Amino acid sequence: MTERLQKILASRGVTSRRKAEEMIRAGRVTCNGRVCLLGESADPDSDIILLDGKPLPSGGDNMYILLHKPRGFVTTLSDEKGRKNVTQLVADCGQRVYPVGRLDMDSEGLLILTNDGEFANRVMHPRHTINKTYRVQVKGYTSQGLEKLSQPVTLDGYTIARPDVRLLSADEKGNAWIEVVIHEGRNRQVRRMCDLAGMSVIRLIRVAEGGVELGTLPLGKWRHLTDAEIEKLIGVTQ
Repeated sequence: MTERLQKILASRGVTSRRKAEEMIRAGRVTCNGRVCLLGESADPDSDIILLDGKPLPSGGDNMYILLHKPRGFVTTLSDEKGRKNVTQLVADCGQRVYPVGRLDMDSEGLLILTNDGEFANRVMHPRHTINKTYRVQVKGYTSQGLEKLSQPVTLDGYTIARPDVRLLSADEKGNAWIEVVIHEGRNRQVRRMCDLAGMSVIRLIRVAEGGVELGTLPLGKWRHLTDAEIEKLIGVTQ
C-alpha cells in the first residue's frame, strides 16, 4: 500500500514528519534510484527507499519514553559544538528515539522521546494546545513582576496566550519560586517571559506536559510512558 514518503520516514523512527519533509525537499530521499519530491508516495514493502543512500530502519515496536533531563544536555540530534545529547541518557532503551519538542540546555525536567513519528507530529503540531507546567526559581522577584508575568506578551511577532502563574514561595531578598503554565512552545519562552517581567531565571524545571507528570523520577533517569499517559497526550491533539 502506498503512503506519503514523509509518513513512511516518520513511521520508521527516522525523524518527525515535519523534519522528514525537510529531508525530502533537500533531495536526501530516493525511491527506486530516483530523487523524490515532496508530496510523492511510495510502497514501503515493494519500493527501495533510501535516505542519504542508506536503507530506512526496519519498522519496530513504537516506544514512548519520559526522561528527567538534567542541565547541560541539548535536545538537538546533531550539535556542531559537540555538546552532550539527551539521547545518550536513553541509549539503553533498545530503540533509536528522538525528543518530542525542546527543552533548552540550561533547563531540566520532563522530556518525552519516541520513535513514533506520527505521535511526535501530532504532539508538536502548532495547531494543538498542550499545556506545559514549569517550576521556576527567579531573582529580582516583585509582586508587580508577577503580575506582568501573568499577562500575554509578544515574542517573535506572536502574542502568547495568557499564562497561568502562581507564586510558590518568596523571601525578602527577591528570591522566589513560581509555577508557570504555558500553552505554547516558543523558543526559551518562559525565560524570555521572566526577563520581560524584570526577573532573572536561576533554575527552570518542566514538571508536567499534557497531563503527564514528572513525579519522583530521579534526575537523568527514564521510564516508559504508561498507556494512560500516551492516551492523555494523544487526546489533547484530537
